[in-house]
Amino acid sequence: MKILVTGGAGFIGSHLCDRLLQENHEVIVVDNLITGSLDNIAHLAGREDFHFIKHDVSNFIYIPGKVDYVMHLASPASPNPNSPFGYPQLPIQTLKVGALGTHNALGVARAHNSQFLLASTSEVYGDPQQHPQKESYWGHVDPVGPRSVYDEAKRFAEAITMAYHRYHGIETHIARIFNTYGPRMRLDDGRVIPNFLCQALREEPLTIYGDGNQTRSFCYVDDLVDGLYRLMLSQEHEPVNLGNPHEMSIQELALTVNRLTKNPAGVQLLADQRAPADPQQRQPDIHRAKEILDWEPQIDLEEGLLKTIDDFRRRL
Repeated sequence: MKILVTGGAGFIGSHLCDRLLQENHEVIVVDNLITGSLDNIAHLAGREDFHFIKHDVSNFIYIPGKVDYVMHLASPASPNPNSPFGYPQLPIQTLKVGALGTHNALGVARAHNSQFLLASTSEVYGDPQQHPQKESYWGHVDPVGPRSVYDEAKRFAEAITMAYHRYHGIETHIARIFNTYGPRMRLDDGRVIPNFLCQALREEPLTIYGDGNQTRSFCYVDDLVDGLYRLMLSQEHEPVNLGNPHEMSIQELALTVNRLTKNPAGVQLLADQRAPADPQQRQPDIHRAKEILDWEPQIDLEEGLLKTIDDFRRRL
């Protein structure tokens, strides 16, 4: 197939491009590089089956020729207020790409009678009162809080995707992506694993904001991309959680990173500096993905971290 990937120069998007090309599809990437990087797709330059267009998908998207599939991944994703590339620093752009960008990407799918996949997020659940989070859970979201620009953009994106499916008959799919990590994450991304790896490789104390008891579930990028590919080929239109259900505290993660990197500096707790609206728990219920896609993560945290550490060490 000929597949359009918005945000294809980003962390997850570039790995998805690798998989699509591996499966013998032709790939067109549209990315304005506001958080993505040409370095992520440099190894694909010159291939006849790969094309890059620098463009902001919040503006009208024109793709000549037939497009068989649209995969919409474009969006800032880091919640860290100290990162220059997080959605707290790019609030208007984040809202526009979730609303206008999704509308434009769906417009491409409608114009070409293509299938469409939306990369949504676990953040649609907000600070959840249900644990683990099932797709049937409607969420606990602050619509005007510091995370609202991302949460509500993705919730709108899901709503308009389902509207195009119901009203225009577009074949659509929605992936709710939980915490994902791996090679090509920005060194200055601001999320916990890039922060910890950069600090550990510099032999600095790992900075934990809050008491470290907040939990996350981390999925290695190759597993996530496999889930996206299976969902892409499925007949499922309702949202599907994609993530690793193995839950651990941030303190446990810090100890694991220090052990794997042999970092002697330990950790530093900043109990009074926890990020605003930081969810206490995040764990996917992936029963639907198992049943519908025959998918579950295969790469455990230590194996994935070691691959990511090698990549970060090379780039640092």
